[in-house]
Amino acid sequence: MSRDVVVAKRYAKALFDIAQQQQIVAEVEDQLKLIVEAIESEVDVQKFLALPSVDASRKIELLRGVFADRVSYIVLNTLELLLTNGRQDVIVDVYGAYVKIAGEALGQARATVYTAQLLEADELEKVAAQFSQITGKKITAEQVVEPALLGGIQVRIGDRLYDGSLAGKLNRLQKSLNKRAL
Repeated sequence: MSRDVVVAKRYAKALFDIAQQQQIVAEVEDQLKLIVEAIESEVDVQKFLALPSVDASRKIELLRGVFADRVSYIVLNTLELLLTNGRQDVIVDVYGAYVKIAGEALGQARATVYTAQLLEADELEKVAAQFSQITGKKITAEQVVEPALLGGIQVRIGDRLYDGSLAGKLNRLQKSLNKRAL
């Protein structure tokens, strides 16, 4: 595990603990998502935050100006702490770690559903409900269309991959036949 991931988890855990005390866990997650989406969508902001020649106070001023009325003070303070410590490169990782920590604590998980063709909203909800029963957690599903799967679905929940795709079945069949040929 890289040092950045460990650092991000520490910040995320501290932020989660404060959000949980204030009973704003979901709000903080939404606010972090807003910040990450804004940073990822603006290449100029990414470059600005990465510049070592720009003082942390100017970076903080920029983020406070953009997000002051849209995020809570605990999220702003976390951003300020990250920037002051030269950790602007882990903001996205903090969000990912926060989502995971919050999901585990609240019995929730995010699933990425890979399909060859776009599913209807009700079909995606059925997949989420099925995996909620399997995992015992409330599943929030998002879909990614991956034509290479040929058919069926793959579902990734955390580090676990459930592969019910046609491509996956063909790969398993090929491996099985190769073992028998030896």
